[in-house]
Amino acid sequence: MIKRIVKLTFREEEIPEFLALFESSKKQIRNFPGCQHLELWRSRQNPGIFFTYSIWSAEKDLELYRQSSLFREVWSKTKTFFADKPDAWSLEQI
Repeated sequence: MIKRIVKLTFREEEIPEFLALFESSKKQIRNFPGCQHLELWRSRQNPGIFFTYSIWSAEKDLELYRQSSLFREVWSKTKTFFADKPDAWSLEQI
């Protein structure tokens, strides 16, 4: 099992569009083979910072998602909203 957190920092004016994109794509991502969980957290200290938390059955499932057309579509839109480079952390739990 892979637990993954990604820190996303957005320009303030882009936050509503990002939230709309997340809402419209989260069901597809959650239904992607191997995805066991996906949620979004917003920083209390900095409202421009969000964290995605996901759980994947295995590293290969996360890799398949990252190579999918769904990921490319969501990522290509999301990355235009960034104010800073994303940070990602993964933990493999056996």
